[in-house]
Amino acid sequence: MKKIDIILILENIRSVENTGSIFRTAECLGVTKIILIGTTPAPLDRFGRKRKDFAKVSLGAENLIKWQQAGNIVSVIKELKKHGFQIITLEQTNESVKNIRDFKPRERFALVVGNEVDGVSKGALKTSDIVLEIPMHGKKESLNVAVAAGIALFVLS
Repeated sequence: MKKIDIILILENIRSVENTGSIFRTAECLGVTKIILIGTTPAPLDRFGRKRKDFAKVSLGAENLIKWQQAGNIVSVIKELKKHGFQIITLEQTNESVKNIRDFKPRERFALVVGNEVDGVSKGALKTSDIVLEIPMHGKKESLNVAVAAGIALFVLS
């Protein structure tokens, strides 16, 4: 079985609980690295101390997976493309592939997930190679970002 290289990009996630949960799920599913963009909470506070609220949800996953912070998502995406990563964004748009199960990623890809309210930025959408959706069958039109990231990582990996 070939090892795939997955980078997860979290863009302006608001909730430390969502971010911690995503770290835990990502580590379990073999994500290589997580890149935190903008206001996404990090495992460490601004003084470099471990955040107890983060660790409570991630259960130590932040110690098992590489992570970094970055300010500009477009720059991050362009750099990853230079290194052969396919950029996949999870978002509901008119142009997105409506069923994530209909897509097979390359062996090196980055998955972008965005803010709980506003979703992924226009810059991220514009520089992505493909935009995918998780099909919704109920009355609600979206999932919690941590749940959506977990589903997408499971299906794509």
